[in-house]
Amino acid sequence: MNKILRPVLVTFTVLTLVTGVAYPLVVTGIGKTLFPAEAAGSLIQRDGKLVGSALIGQSFSDPGHFWGRPSATGPNAYNAAASSGSNQGPLNPALVEAVKGRIEALRAADPGNTFPVPVELVTASASGLDPHISPAAAGFQVQRVAKARSIDAAKVRAMVAENTERTLFGILGEPVVNVLRLNLALDAHSGHGERN
Repeated sequence: MNKILRPVLVTFTVLTLVTGVAYPLVVTGIGKTLFPAEAAGSLIQRDGKLVGSALIGQSFSDPGHFWGRPSATGPNAYNAAASSGSNQGPLNPALVEAVKGRIEALRAADPGNTFPVPVELVTASASGLDPHISPAAAGFQVQRVAKARSIDAAKVRAMVAENTERTLFGILGEPVVNVLRLNLALDAHSGHGERN
């Protein structure tokens, strides 16, 4: 029995130290050295105050800010401790009603906008935390934001373009707009700092 138990315990101990202690310490050290902001959570500060993370969406509902994707996390929207989707399929009546309600809210906030509503503005991502929208979804909101802030729509479009993150190496992924960064840029430009 000792011949079997000893090698098992030694192997278990060595593997625990290598994979459970050494490897995480090395990876964490490399991450903090090469990517310090990302390793700390990609936190965004404004005037010395923490305003959020570039990796987690936030709820914006006033007309002077861009709105992100809806969140299906519970009990509150964009709850990073409860990352999840709704698990509702496209034929689920609850999802159909939720999408209709979101479309109505977008139309009510911008009655003159007759463009098709981008699907990402009315459906939650799988994580419920997505901080990005497409440039098309941002473009859909430009007139509403410009009108609410009393600034030229061309200036708002330019800010969307400035805050669009390009594809990785020019081929991987799609261009995206980080909603929090864009809204902070707008606030800095126009002094419109209130948000709901």
